[in-house]
Amino acid sequence: MLNVAVIGYVWPEPNSSAAGQNMLSLITRCLDANFNVTFLTAATDSEHKADLEALGVQAHSVALNCSSFNTLIAQLNPDVVIFDRYMTEEQFSWRVKESCPEALRILNTEDLHSLRQARHDAVKKTGDAKQAQLSSELAQREIASILRSDLTLVISKQEMALLTEHYGVPAAQLHYHPLVVGNTTTIQVPFEQRANFVHIGNFRHAPNWDAVLQLKQSLWPAIKKALPHAELHIYGAYPPKKATQLHNDKQGFLVKGWAVDVESVMVNAKALIAPLRFGAGVKGKLLDAMRCFTPSITTWVGAEGIVPTKVAKDDPSNDAPYSWPGAICSTDIAKPEVVNNYVEHAVALYTDKEVWESASHQAECLLNEFKAHQPQFELITKILNLTQSLESHRATLFMQSLLWHQTLTASKYMSQWIEAKNK
Repeated sequence: MLNVAVIGYVWPEPNSSAAGQNMLSLITRCLDANFNVTFLTAATDSEHKADLEALGVQAHSVALNCSSFNTLIAQLNPDVVIFDRYMTEEQFSWRVKESCPEALRILNTEDLHSLRQARHDAVKKTGDAKQAQLSSELAQREIASILRSDLTLVISKQEMALLTEHYGVPAAQLHYHPLVVGNTTTIQVPFEQRANFVHIGNFRHAPNWDAVLQLKQSLWPAIKKALPHAELHIYGAYPPKKATQLHNDKQGFLVKGWAVDVESVMVNAKALIAPLRFGAGVKGKLLDAMRCFTPSITTWVGAEGIVPTKVAKDDPSNDAPYSWPGAICSTDIAKPEVVNNYVEHAVALYTDKEVWESASHQAECLLNEFKAHQPQFELITKILNLTQSLESHRATLFMQSLLWHQTLTASKYMSQWIEAKNK
Protein backbone atom coordinates (compact mmCIF):
# COMPACT_ATOMS: atom_id res chain seq x y z
CA MET A 1 0.00 0.00 0.00
CA LEU A 2 1.38 3.36 -1.01
CA ASN A 3 1.13 6.41 1.23
CA VAL A 4 0.01 9.45 -0.76
CA ALA A 5 0.10 13.04 0.49
CA VAL A 6 -1.95 15.55 -1.47
CA ILE A 7 -1.05 19.20 -0.87
CA GLY A 8 -4.11 21.20 -1.90
CA TYR A 9 -4.12 24.82 -3.00
CA VAL A 10 -7.73 24.91 -1.76
CA TRP A 11 -10.11 22.42 -0.21
CA PRO A 12 -11.71 20.29 -2.96
CA GLU A 13 -15.19 21.58 -3.81
CA PRO A 14 -16.66 19.24 -6.45
CA ASN A 15 -19.92 21.19 -6.62
CA SER A 16 -18.18 24.52 -7.18
CA SER A 17 -15.83 23.93 -10.09
CA ALA A 18 -14.34 21.43 -12.52
CA ALA A 19 -11.05 21.80 -10.61
CA GLY A 20 -12.81 20.60 -7.47
CA GLN A 21 -14.27 17.66 -9.35
CA ASN A 22 -10.86 16.84 -10.76
CA MET A 23 -9.13 16.91 -7.38
CA LEU A 24 -11.79 14.76 -5.72
CA SER A 25 -11.65 12.21 -8.56
CA LEU A 26 -7.87 12.06 -8.19
CA ILE A 27 -8.22 11.37 -4.46
CA THR A 28 -10.96 8.80 -5.09
CA ARG A 29 -8.85 7.03 -7.71
CA CYS A 30 -6.01 6.68 -5.20
CA LEU A 31 -8.39 5.36 -2.55
CA ASP A 32 -9.83 2.83 -5.01
CA ALA A 33 -6.27 1.57 -5.53
CA ASN A 34 -6.05 1.00 -1.74
CA PHE A 35 -3.58 3.84 -1.27
CA ASN A 36 -3.52 5.60 2.07
CA VAL A 37 -4.31 9.26 1.34
CA THR A 38 -3.64 12.31 3.51
CA PHE A 39 -4.77 15.79 2.44
CA LEU A 40 -2.78 18.85 3.52
CA THR A 41 -3.65 22.46 2.82
CA ALA A 42 -2.89 25.97 4.02
CA ALA A 43 -6.26 27.19 2.72
CA THR A 44 -8.96 28.53 4.99
CA ASP A 45 -11.90 26.29 5.74
CA SER A 46 -14.74 26.03 3.22
CA GLU A 47 -18.43 25.38 3.74
CA HIS A 48 -18.68 23.68 0.33
CA LYS A 49 -15.69 21.34 0.72
CA ALA A 50 -16.00 17.61 0.16
CA ASP A 51 -16.31 15.43 3.25
CA LEU A 52 -12.86 13.88 3.08
CA GLU A 53 -13.17 12.23 6.48
CA ALA A 54 -16.17 10.24 5.26
CA LEU A 55 -14.01 8.96 2.41
CA GLY A 56 -11.33 7.80 4.82
CA VAL A 57 -8.90 10.64 4.10
CA GLN A 58 -7.05 12.30 6.95
CA ALA A 59 -6.86 16.07 6.57
CA HIS A 60 -4.37 18.46 8.15
CA SER A 61 -4.07 22.22 8.02
CA VAL A 62 -0.51 23.36 7.40
CA ALA A 63 1.18 26.73 7.73
CA LEU A 64 2.92 28.59 4.97
CA ASN A 65 6.58 29.52 5.47
CA CYS A 66 6.92 27.28 8.49
CA SER A 67 9.26 24.36 9.19
CA SER A 68 6.42 22.60 11.01
CA PHE A 69 5.47 21.34 7.54
CA ASN A 70 8.86 19.60 7.26
CA THR A 71 8.21 17.81 10.55
CA LEU A 72 4.73 16.72 9.49
CA ILE A 73 5.70 15.50 6.02
CA ALA A 74 8.64 13.58 7.48
CA GLN A 75 6.29 11.87 9.95
CA LEU A 76 3.87 10.97 7.16
CA ASN A 77 6.79 9.68 5.07
CA PRO A 78 4.76 9.51 1.84
CA ASP A 79 5.73 7.43 -1.16
CA VAL A 80 3.94 9.93 -3.41
CA VAL A 81 3.31 13.66 -2.99
CA ILE A 82 0.78 15.38 -5.26
CA PHE A 83 1.00 19.17 -5.53
CA ASP A 84 -2.23 20.92 -6.46
CA ARG A 85 -1.17 23.58 -9.03
CA TYR A 86 2.23 25.12 -9.60
CA MET A 87 1.89 27.62 -6.71
CA THR A 88 1.77 24.76 -4.22
CA GLU A 89 4.76 23.11 -5.82
CA GLU A 90 6.75 26.35 -5.54
CA GLN A 91 5.85 26.73 -1.89
CA PHE A 92 6.36 23.16 -0.68
CA SER A 93 8.38 21.06 -3.14
CA TRP A 94 11.78 22.03 -1.77
CA ARG A 95 10.59 21.11 1.71
CA VAL A 96 9.32 17.74 0.42
CA LYS A 97 12.60 17.13 -1.41
CA GLU A 98 14.61 17.83 1.73
CA SER A 99 12.41 15.77 4.08
CA CYS A 100 11.34 12.95 1.72
CA PRO A 101 13.84 12.80 -1.15
CA GLU A 102 12.64 9.39 -2.34
CA ALA A 103 8.99 10.41 -2.68
CA LEU A 104 7.54 10.60 -6.19
CA ARG A 105 6.60 14.24 -6.81
CA ILE A 106 3.52 14.76 -8.99
CA LEU A 107 2.15 18.13 -10.13
CA ASN A 108 -1.57 18.36 -10.86
CA THR A 109 -1.97 21.41 -13.11
CA GLU A 110 -5.81 21.56 -13.25
CA ASP A 111 -5.20 23.83 -16.25
CA LEU A 112 -2.22 25.85 -17.40
CA HIS A 113 -2.56 29.01 -15.33
CA SER A 114 0.00 30.87 -17.41
CA LEU A 115 -1.94 30.12 -20.61
CA ARG A 116 -5.17 31.33 -19.06
CA GLN A 117 -3.51 34.53 -17.82
CA ALA A 118 -1.79 35.16 -21.16
CA ARG A 119 -5.12 34.85 -22.94
CA HIS A 120 -6.74 37.16 -20.39
CA ASP A 121 -4.03 39.76 -20.99
CA ALA A 122 -4.46 39.41 -24.75
CA VAL A 123 -8.22 39.93 -24.50
CA LYS A 124 -7.69 43.10 -22.44
CA LYS A 125 -5.14 44.45 -24.95
CA THR A 126 -6.45 43.26 -28.32
CA GLY A 127 -9.81 41.58 -27.69
CA ASP A 128 -8.44 38.31 -29.10
CA ALA A 129 -7.16 35.47 -26.90
CA LYS A 130 -5.37 33.97 -29.91
CA GLN A 131 -2.84 36.82 -29.59
CA ALA A 132 -1.63 35.49 -26.22
CA GLN A 133 2.09 35.85 -25.52
CA LEU A 134 3.33 32.48 -24.28
CA SER A 135 6.74 33.55 -22.94
CA SER A 136 5.62 35.45 -19.87
CA GLU A 137 7.31 35.35 -16.47
CA LEU A 138 4.34 33.34 -15.21
CA ALA A 139 4.91 30.79 -17.98
CA GLN A 140 8.54 30.51 -16.94
CA ARG A 141 7.49 29.80 -13.36
CA GLU A 142 4.87 27.24 -14.34
CA ILE A 143 7.07 25.40 -16.85
CA ALA A 144 9.88 25.34 -14.28
CA SER A 145 7.47 23.77 -11.81
CA ILE A 146 6.55 21.13 -14.39
CA LEU A 147 10.19 20.36 -15.16
CA ARG A 148 11.05 20.05 -11.46
CA SER A 149 8.30 17.47 -10.93
CA ASP A 150 8.70 13.76 -11.69
CA LEU A 151 5.29 13.67 -13.37
CA THR A 152 2.73 16.31 -14.30
CA LEU A 153 -0.96 15.65 -14.84
CA VAL A 154 -2.41 17.58 -17.77
CA ILE A 155 -6.15 17.83 -18.28
CA SER A 156 -6.23 18.74 -21.98
CA LYS A 157 -4.64 17.17 -25.05
CA GLN A 158 -4.18 20.66 -26.46
CA GLU A 159 -2.14 21.61 -23.40
CA MET A 160 -0.15 18.37 -23.69
CA ALA A 161 0.78 19.40 -27.24
CA LEU A 162 1.64 22.94 -26.13
CA LEU A 163 3.95 21.65 -23.40
CA THR A 164 5.83 19.20 -25.62
CA GLU A 165 5.90 21.13 -28.91
CA HIS A 166 6.22 24.75 -27.75
CA TYR A 167 7.93 24.50 -24.38
CA GLY A 168 9.90 21.31 -25.03
CA VAL A 169 8.81 19.43 -21.91
CA PRO A 170 9.81 15.73 -22.19
CA ALA A 171 6.79 13.51 -22.79
CA ALA A 172 8.07 11.18 -20.07
CA GLN A 173 7.26 13.87 -17.49
CA LEU A 174 3.63 14.31 -18.62
CA HIS A 175 0.47 12.27 -18.23
CA TYR A 176 -2.86 13.04 -19.89
CA HIS A 177 -5.36 13.08 -17.04
CA PRO A 178 -8.78 14.12 -18.41
CA LEU A 179 -11.77 15.09 -16.34
CA VAL A 180 -13.69 12.10 -15.09
CA VAL A 181 -17.11 12.46 -16.73
CA GLY A 182 -20.17 10.67 -15.41
CA ASN A 183 -22.74 8.91 -17.51
CA THR A 184 -25.64 10.64 -19.20
CA THR A 185 -28.53 11.42 -16.92
CA THR A 186 -31.31 8.87 -16.58
CA ILE A 187 -33.85 11.70 -16.64
CA GLN A 188 -34.32 12.91 -20.20
CA VAL A 189 -36.48 16.03 -20.28
CA PRO A 190 -37.94 16.63 -23.77
CA PHE A 191 -37.88 19.90 -25.69
CA GLU A 192 -41.47 20.85 -24.78
CA GLN A 193 -40.84 20.60 -21.02
CA ARG A 194 -37.67 22.69 -20.97
CA ALA A 195 -37.48 26.43 -20.54
CA ASN A 196 -34.97 29.27 -20.34
CA PHE A 197 -31.22 29.52 -20.78
CA VAL A 198 -28.60 28.82 -18.14
CA HIS A 199 -25.04 29.91 -17.43
CA ILE A 200 -23.01 28.34 -14.63
CA GLY A 201 -19.53 28.91 -13.25
CA ASN A 202 -17.65 29.78 -10.07
CA PHE A 203 -17.64 33.58 -9.77
CA ARG A 204 -14.09 33.53 -8.38
CA HIS A 205 -12.86 32.23 -11.74
CA ALA A 206 -12.07 35.24 -13.96
CA PRO A 207 -13.23 33.68 -17.27
CA ASN A 208 -16.65 32.94 -15.76
CA TRP A 209 -17.11 36.47 -14.40
CA ASP A 210 -16.10 37.91 -17.75
CA ALA A 211 -18.65 35.67 -19.48
CA VAL A 212 -21.39 36.94 -17.14
CA LEU A 213 -20.48 40.52 -18.03
CA GLN A 214 -20.59 39.72 -21.76
CA LEU A 215 -24.04 38.26 -21.29
CA LYS A 216 -25.30 41.20 -19.25
CA GLN A 217 -23.89 43.97 -21.42
CA SER A 218 -24.23 42.62 -24.96
CA LEU A 219 -25.61 39.17 -25.59
CA TRP A 220 -28.61 38.79 -23.33
CA PRO A 221 -30.30 42.11 -24.23
CA ALA A 222 -30.20 41.08 -27.91
CA ILE A 223 -31.44 37.55 -27.19
CA LYS A 224 -34.17 38.84 -24.88
CA LYS A 225 -35.38 41.18 -27.61
CA ALA A 226 -35.79 38.22 -29.95
CA LEU A 227 -37.23 35.94 -27.24
CA PRO A 228 -39.26 38.22 -24.90
CA HIS A 229 -40.53 35.41 -22.67
CA ALA A 230 -37.16 33.69 -22.15
CA GLU A 231 -35.04 34.03 -19.01
CA LEU A 232 -31.34 33.57 -18.34
CA HIS A 233 -30.51 31.90 -15.04
CA ILE A 234 -26.98 32.58 -13.76
CA TYR A 235 -25.57 30.04 -11.31
CA GLY A 236 -22.19 29.87 -9.59
CA ALA A 237 -20.45 29.56 -6.26
CA TYR A 238 -19.37 32.62 -4.31
CA PRO A 239 -21.28 35.37 -6.14
CA PRO A 240 -19.92 38.76 -5.04
CA LYS A 241 -22.12 41.79 -4.50
CA LYS A 242 -21.18 43.15 -7.92
CA ALA A 243 -22.69 39.97 -9.41
CA THR A 244 -25.91 39.87 -7.39
CA GLN A 245 -26.47 43.53 -8.28
CA LEU A 246 -26.81 42.48 -11.93
CA HIS A 247 -30.02 40.59 -11.10
CA ASN A 248 -32.96 42.12 -12.97
CA ASP A 249 -36.38 40.48 -13.12
CA LYS A 250 -37.68 42.73 -15.90
CA GLN A 251 -34.72 41.84 -18.09
CA GLY A 252 -35.09 38.15 -17.29
CA PHE A 253 -31.49 38.19 -16.06
CA LEU A 254 -31.68 36.17 -12.84
CA VAL A 255 -28.58 35.69 -10.69
CA LYS A 256 -29.36 32.51 -8.76
CA GLY A 257 -26.01 31.91 -7.05
CA TRP A 258 -25.06 28.50 -5.71
CA ALA A 259 -26.51 25.52 -7.60
CA VAL A 260 -27.25 22.78 -5.09
CA ASP A 261 -27.85 20.26 -7.88
CA VAL A 262 -26.17 21.10 -11.19
CA GLU A 263 -27.85 18.22 -12.98
CA SER A 264 -31.36 19.40 -12.15
CA VAL A 265 -30.44 22.88 -13.39
CA MET A 266 -29.00 21.59 -16.66
CA VAL A 267 -31.64 19.02 -17.42
CA ASN A 268 -34.47 21.54 -17.32
CA ALA A 269 -32.81 24.26 -19.42
CA LYS A 270 -33.24 24.68 -23.16
CA ALA A 271 -29.57 25.56 -23.61
CA LEU A 272 -26.37 26.53 -21.81
CA ILE A 273 -24.69 29.79 -22.87
CA ALA A 274 -20.97 30.06 -22.07
CA PRO A 275 -19.40 32.98 -24.02
CA LEU A 276 -15.89 32.40 -22.68
CA ARG A 277 -13.39 34.85 -24.21
CA PHE A 278 -10.36 33.37 -22.46
CA GLY A 279 -9.44 30.43 -20.27
CA ALA A 280 -7.60 27.12 -20.36
CA GLY A 281 -8.09 23.46 -19.56
CA VAL A 282 -11.44 21.74 -20.04
CA LYS A 283 -14.74 23.34 -19.11
CA GLY A 284 -16.73 21.00 -16.88
CA LYS A 285 -19.95 22.96 -17.40
CA LEU A 286 -20.01 22.02 -21.08
CA LEU A 287 -19.48 18.34 -20.32
CA ASP A 288 -22.22 18.54 -17.68
CA ALA A 289 -24.56 19.99 -20.30
CA MET A 290 -23.78 17.09 -22.61
CA ARG A 291 -24.51 14.60 -19.85
CA CYS A 292 -27.95 16.21 -19.55
CA PHE A 293 -28.60 16.22 -23.33
CA THR A 294 -28.56 20.02 -23.16
CA PRO A 295 -27.29 21.96 -26.19
CA SER A 296 -24.74 24.71 -25.60
CA ILE A 297 -23.56 27.91 -27.22
CA THR A 298 -19.92 28.66 -26.52
CA THR A 299 -16.63 29.78 -28.09
CA TRP A 300 -13.47 28.01 -29.27
CA VAL A 301 -12.11 28.62 -25.78
CA GLY A 302 -15.06 26.71 -24.29
CA ALA A 303 -14.78 23.88 -26.82
CA GLU A 304 -11.01 23.52 -26.46
CA GLY A 305 -9.96 20.29 -24.84
CA ILE A 306 -13.26 18.64 -25.80
CA VAL A 307 -12.79 18.82 -29.57
CA PRO A 308 -9.44 19.30 -31.36
CA THR A 309 -8.17 22.87 -31.29
CA LYS A 310 -8.27 23.32 -35.06
CA VAL A 311 -11.85 22.07 -35.17
CA ALA A 312 -12.91 24.39 -32.36
CA LYS A 313 -11.20 27.47 -33.78
CA ASP A 314 -12.49 26.90 -37.31
CA ASP A 315 -16.05 26.53 -35.99
CA PRO A 316 -17.27 23.66 -38.18
CA SER A 317 -21.02 23.25 -38.14
CA ASN A 318 -21.13 19.70 -39.44
CA ASP A 319 -17.69 18.15 -39.03
CA ALA A 320 -18.63 14.71 -37.69
CA PRO A 321 -17.77 13.25 -35.26
CA TYR A 322 -16.85 16.61 -33.75
CA SER A 323 -19.95 18.61 -34.64
CA TRP A 324 -20.72 20.77 -31.63
CA PRO A 325 -24.08 20.17 -29.90
CA GLY A 326 -25.31 23.70 -30.41
CA ALA A 327 -22.91 26.33 -31.70
CA ILE A 328 -19.33 27.61 -31.42
CA CYS A 329 -19.38 31.39 -31.80
CA SER A 330 -16.66 34.03 -31.94
CA THR A 331 -15.02 35.51 -28.86
CA ASP A 332 -15.14 38.99 -30.46
CA ILE A 333 -18.44 39.91 -28.83
CA ALA A 334 -17.87 43.63 -29.43
CA LYS A 335 -18.81 43.14 -33.07
CA PRO A 336 -22.55 43.45 -33.91
CA GLU A 337 -22.37 40.56 -36.38
CA VAL A 338 -21.03 38.29 -33.63
CA VAL A 339 -23.88 39.27 -31.30
CA ASN A 340 -26.31 38.56 -34.14
CA ASN A 341 -24.74 35.12 -34.57
CA TYR A 342 -25.32 34.30 -30.89
CA VAL A 343 -28.93 35.48 -31.22
CA GLU A 344 -29.49 33.40 -34.33
CA HIS A 345 -28.32 30.20 -32.64
CA ALA A 346 -30.14 30.96 -29.39
CA VAL A 347 -33.43 31.54 -31.18
CA ALA A 348 -33.04 28.38 -33.27
CA LEU A 349 -32.31 26.19 -30.24
CA TYR A 350 -35.11 27.78 -28.23
CA THR A 351 -37.90 27.66 -30.82
CA ASP A 352 -37.10 24.92 -33.34
CA LYS A 353 -37.71 21.45 -31.96
CA GLU A 354 -35.88 19.76 -34.83
CA VAL A 355 -32.77 21.91 -34.36
CA TRP A 356 -32.82 21.36 -30.60
CA GLU A 357 -33.28 17.58 -30.83
CA SER A 358 -30.43 17.28 -33.34
CA ALA A 359 -28.12 19.22 -31.00
CA SER A 360 -29.32 17.22 -27.99
CA HIS A 361 -28.50 13.96 -29.77
CA GLN A 362 -25.10 15.29 -30.78
CA ALA A 363 -24.40 16.14 -27.12
CA GLU A 364 -24.48 12.45 -26.24
CA CYS A 365 -22.37 11.54 -29.29
CA LEU A 366 -19.65 14.07 -28.50
CA LEU A 367 -19.63 13.11 -24.82
CA ASN A 368 -19.07 9.47 -25.75
CA GLU A 369 -16.33 10.54 -28.18
CA PHE A 370 -14.60 12.52 -25.41
CA LYS A 371 -14.83 9.65 -22.94
CA ALA A 372 -13.45 7.19 -25.49
CA HIS A 373 -10.11 9.02 -25.75
CA GLN A 374 -8.57 7.94 -22.48
CA PRO A 375 -4.80 7.81 -21.81
CA GLN A 376 -2.89 4.74 -22.96
CA PHE A 377 -1.73 3.99 -19.42
CA GLU A 378 -4.03 4.39 -16.44
CA LEU A 379 -2.75 6.82 -13.83
CA ILE A 380 -2.47 4.32 -11.00
CA THR A 381 -0.38 2.00 -13.18
CA LYS A 382 1.85 4.96 -14.05
CA ILE A 383 2.30 5.86 -10.37
CA LEU A 384 3.13 2.28 -9.39
CA ASN A 385 5.66 1.94 -12.20
CA LEU A 386 7.37 5.23 -11.34
CA THR A 387 7.63 4.51 -7.62
CA GLN A 388 9.46 1.30 -8.55
CA SER A 389 11.81 2.95 -11.04
CA LEU A 390 12.15 6.49 -9.71
CA GLU A 391 15.95 6.63 -9.74
CA SER A 392 16.22 5.56 -13.38
CA HIS A 393 13.35 7.90 -14.34
CA ARG A 394 15.06 10.91 -12.78
CA ALA A 395 18.37 9.97 -14.37
CA THR A 396 16.86 10.74 -17.80
CA LEU A 397 15.58 14.19 -16.79
CA PHE A 398 18.54 16.54 -17.22
CA MET A 399 16.46 19.72 -17.02
CA GLN A 400 15.00 18.53 -13.71
CA SER A 401 18.43 18.09 -12.17
CA LEU A 402 19.58 21.41 -13.65
CA LEU A 403 16.61 23.28 -12.19
CA TRP A 404 17.01 21.70 -8.80
CA HIS A 405 20.69 22.63 -8.90
CA GLN A 406 19.95 26.34 -9.21
CA THR A 407 16.22 26.98 -8.86
CA LEU A 408 13.92 27.85 -6.01
CA THR A 409 16.76 29.42 -4.05
CA ALA A 410 14.94 32.73 -3.90
CA SER A 411 11.65 31.13 -2.84
CA LYS A 412 13.38 28.89 -0.32
CA TYR A 413 15.31 31.62 1.42
CA MET A 414 12.41 34.05 1.27
CA SER A 415 10.25 31.46 3.00
CA GLN A 416 12.89 30.86 5.65
CA TRP A 417 13.32 34.62 6.12
CA ILE A 418 9.55 35.03 6.64
CA GLU A 419 9.57 32.19 9.16
CA ALA A 420 12.45 33.76 11.10
CA LYS A 421 10.77 37.17 10.93
CA ASN A 422 7.50 35.72 12.31
CA LYS A 423 9.30 34.37 15.33
